[in-house]
Amino acid sequence: MRRTLLTAIFAAVSVVIFALAAVNASLSGGSDGPRSKLTLIAPAAPGGGWDGFAREAQQGMRASGIVGTVQVVNIPGASGTIGLGQLVGMEGREDLLMVTGGVMIGGIVINDSSVTLERTVPIARMADDYNVLVVPADSPFETLDDFMVALAEDPGGTAIAGGSLGGIDHLLAGMLASEAGISPSAINYLAYPGGGEVVTSMLSHTAKAGLSGYNEFRDQIESGNLRALGISAPDPVAEIPVPTFIEEGVDVEMSNWRGYVAPPGISDEVRDDLIEIVTELRDSEEWQETMQRNNWVDTFMTGDAFSAFIDEEMTRTDAVVQEMGL
Repeated sequence: MRRTLLTAIFAAVSVVIFALAAVNASLSGGSDGPRSKLTLIAPAAPGGGWDGFAREAQQGMRASGIVGTVQVVNIPGASGTIGLGQLVGMEGREDLLMVTGGVMIGGIVINDSSVTLERTVPIARMADDYNVLVVPADSPFETLDDFMVALAEDPGGTAIAGGSLGGIDHLLAGMLASEAGISPSAINYLAYPGGGEVVTSMLSHTAKAGLSGYNEFRDQIESGNLRALGISAPDPVAEIPVPTFIEEGVDVEMSNWRGYVAPPGISDEVRDDLIEIVTELRDSEEWQETMQRNNWVDTFMTGDAFSAFIDEEMTRTDAVVQEMGL
């Protein structure tokens, strides 16, 4: 049934995106390549993290004059794998970049996607942000250790709210369970479509704790409605006054990384041009301000190094998913 649903969604989206491809097809052979006109595919609905990331890059490229014209196209569905399938189907297109990240890795594994990132041309890993574990202000869990003890003693009664199944939030919940000495399949994980619903779940005490990106919880933490117990970064993050899980003795770290890939079949020259474009974006004053405003961490890497990183992430995520019995 899952494959049938995905096929139906894929067919519906295909009508829209292939119409777009027909309109812009002439760009793929243009002498100026992606410097003339560039389309950034956000494989998610407007308003989400990938959409915001693409639109921040769009504004940065415009303000810095890196690319002549930049547009963002949304192709939502199945943790980004619908957009991934579309990108792979546009082999040789020189004017496309698609946002990708850790959530897509999980989506590929969970959805048993027939199309993987191996079919794309890795361009760059741009930035990471990290998840925080939070509890309501009136929670009896004052520390991460308090939470881990409760999780080990009563995993079913220690509900954790987060994003979609197979996403970073879900995988982190499973990793915390392993560190607590219980099977990741035993956790009571409540999946929601967005951070707002996660907050509501905690404030209504439907969930005992929540996992999401720091920016999703920042206002509630600063207002005192939520208490942050730990962050999933490997090292302390400047401007985020939350200790890492590792600092608190829990050997868990995972980033919600974001980057760009291009369609298969592009020339080495175009690949190098796309890498140069995102490198110029990364070095621009506008992007550095964007990074600071969003509390993103610069983890820039390009080309072959980025490709090796993707392979490592696929292996790691597959192992976590199998351990969780998904």
